[in-house]
Amino acid sequence: MIPTLILASSSPRRRDLLARLGVEPGRIASPDIDETPRKGEVPRVYALRMAEEKAVAVSRASGEIVVAGDTTVAVGRRILQQATDAEMQRGCLTLLSGRRHHVLSAVAVIDGDGRLRSRICDSIVRFKRLSPEEIESYIESGEGLGKAGGYAIQGRAEALIDWMAGSHSGVIGLPLYETRSLLRASGYPLA
Repeated sequence: MIPTLILASSSPRRRDLLARLGVEPGRIASPDIDETPRKGEVPRVYALRMAEEKAVAVSRASGEIVVAGDTTVAVGRRILQQATDAEMQRGCLTLLSGRRHHVLSAVAVIDGDGRLRSRICDSIVRFKRLSPEEIESYIESGEGLGKAGGYAIQGRAEALIDWMAGSHSGVIGLPLYETRSLLRASGYPLA
């Protein structure tokens, strides 16, 4: 019998990414946590903490498996939050223009016995040097609102990225290699 898997995320992208593994969540629960970075918290620690806190925040019955993720965009030690408006998005894209940044995608899984496991994937992405017109055009698309760093690699922004090393699925929102490994270690049957 396949255990019930709970996706601790309301992100349709994470659900789509799980489907690439052949996984359909039995339930989706949106965790309610404070996502404010702690003073002096470095991006890697923040991303892992967020994924783990999201997994723990979701109620689960014995035997159910929870999977949660967090994607953090970082420039050096600076964490770029989700762009909530055009001004914030403009600031993010201007900062990212022509330079490399890290996309830290953490995944946490709680197995049927309540054991928490987590991993992080660090991808490096570089935007081309963006003209003010390109930035404004992208902002007008509305695509990057609500996204970490103000962009979505699975959409129009992909054409503005001239180099990447790491996990494409991780930059979208859930690193599939790490997720698959954690689900298998937690007893979820995957081929």
